[in-house]
Amino acid sequence: MPPLSLYIHVPWCVRKCPYCDFNSHARSGELPEQAYLAALLEDLDGDLAFAAGREIQTVFIGGGTPSLLSADFYRTLLQSIAQRLPMATDAEITLEANPGTLEAGRFEGFRTAGINRLSIGAQSFDDSHLHRLGRIHDSHAIFNAVQAAQVAGFERLNIDLMYGLPEQTLASALMDLQQAISLGVHHLSWYQLTLEPNTEFYSLPPALPDDDRIGEIADAGQALLESAGFQGYEISAWARPGQAARHNLNYWEFGDYLALGAGAHGKITQPETGQVLRYWKTRQPEAYLGRIGSRTAGHQVISVEDMPLEFMMNALRLTQGVAESSYSERTGLPLVGLEKILNTLREEDWLEPGRLAPTAKGRRYLNALLEHFVE
Repeated sequence: MPPLSLYIHVPWCVRKCPYCDFNSHARSGELPEQAYLAALLEDLDGDLAFAAGREIQTVFIGGGTPSLLSADFYRTLLQSIAQRLPMATDAEITLEANPGTLEAGRFEGFRTAGINRLSIGAQSFDDSHLHRLGRIHDSHAIFNAVQAAQVAGFERLNIDLMYGLPEQTLASALMDLQQAISLGVHHLSWYQLTLEPNTEFYSLPPALPDDDRIGEIADAGQALLESAGFQGYEISAWARPGQAARHNLNYWEFGDYLALGAGAHGKITQPETGQVLRYWKTRQPEAYLGRIGSRTAGHQVISVEDMPLEFMMNALRLTQGVAESSYSERTGLPLVGLEKILNTLREEDWLEPGRLAPTAKGRRYLNALLEHFVE
């Protein structure tokens, strides 16, 4: 059985950003912490069979804005999860935090609650870009948040940054990276802004840099990060040695993960049949809170025909890819069924020899590479 992680979704935020297509809902007033805690634990009780006796290796609490909820909420939640499921003694437990929602002392509470890794949603250090992105914080709040987290004892910190922002220049994109590096964090998520359906930016598109400028920013940013000692281990993830996000690695290596919370998605390998099941929870927060019994809104068994693409969409995001043996271990299917296409892709310099890993060409044109696995 694959390693098992746990994803927990917090659906509320202060204000919906115009680029965001996640399940997030602006809310004013007090959050229903106790009601949501009870719903999460009832939700977990219904999914315990999926664990099949495995330890939880990592936990990721995403959103929305999870840092809106109190340290007491997370202390009780994590303790209650540990009472229901075995947790690895070195489990990585990550919380996403918005710099605009963090008052003094909050980080200490998160740390004592059991959270040992933070992901701080900076997006940019340029106040004009933050304003265009609809963020509720400014650059000073980012510096303050990182410093407060470090003082609180968080050794594992990630900063989220975006590039390809409206009217962004190469110089301003590199300045964002330089500012993040100067803060001494060991992990950066650096990804391109894209216009997703059902967002304000999709309906009213801002002027974004053209493809040539995007390529220039990506190449220069890569050189800067590598010169600072960061390794790009995944399309949008950079880390100093030994600091890769274990939770995200489990995603890309086609591991399993339970899903809790409004709109959360999970993936489970069924022990009896070996089939891989994707499932998702009720999306609207009020509906999730009001459900009695199962909060699963739907599920789908990945077919044998779709399995190669499902696996490769994850594994080939990794710079080093995965061992060839992991395909059979994670899918239950023999790799020989893909031998012809793999040989062709290697001959055309899309894949590295002897491993399921993209070449430099494969990483740059990943979507084109994945198209070969559609059928």
